[in-house]
Amino acid sequence: MAIPLYLAMTAAEFRRNTALPKYPAWLSCLFSPYSTGLSNIPSQLPPESLLILSDRTPVCGHDPGLIKAQLEEAIARLRCSAVLLDLQRPEYNEAVKIVKEVCELLCPVAVSQMYAQDVDRPICLPPVPIDVCLEEYLAPWQGREIWLEMALDGQIIKLTEQGAEYCLLPVGGQTDEGRKDKTLHCHYTIHTEGDIAEFTLFRTREDTVDLLEEAEKLGVKLAVGLFQELG
Repeated sequence: MAIPLYLAMTAAEFRRNTALPKYPAWLSCLFSPYSTGLSNIPSQLPPESLLILSDRTPVCGHDPGLIKAQLEEAIARLRCSAVLLDLQRPEYNEAVKIVKEVCELLCPVAVSQMYAQDVDRPICLPPVPIDVCLEEYLAPWQGREIWLEMALDGQIIKLTEQGAEYCLLPVGGQTDEGRKDKTLHCHYTIHTEGDIAEFTLFRTREDTVDLLEEAEKLGVKLAVGLFQELG
């Protein structure tokens, strides 16, 4: 697998696992609820780890300059390879200012799709929807460096006379091996009963490898997933 797949780990997962993945990532630095800077900055990491900043704690009066300085210090001390700004809350001005400040760091910085429009940095896209082919999914972002999130969740599509109903399939929610779809890089099962047809689509680790191989051919530079799913 040529594309690096960084596996995001919590502090507890780093402590519990003596054999770490080849490409570890820290999940994650947070906006401090008690100051204008960051909290949960790691004290140690393997060299070349990916440092992730999450907005699980929302931005509220935080200082962009202080946050940049804290990340700069952590990157130098820990010898991190890059930073991922994994901001998922709806875009608002305070967070935009932090993104623009952090993007001035000299190391590679990728930005989640919601905040990547106005910065000239790599964009980190959410996992490919399981019913969409990869090339189609990446097409709007051609010409820009792309990082890709990876996940093993799936989807159930129920067809009835009234139309199609969609719902998420949780990770590990499918036990049947199913058939392989080489275009979507997933497996699927079909169940019919009367006038109802139910399609269950899900990704295996084998599908993930195939997806990453195609992603490399399409120019994706890096992938990120959860250690608890893909480790």
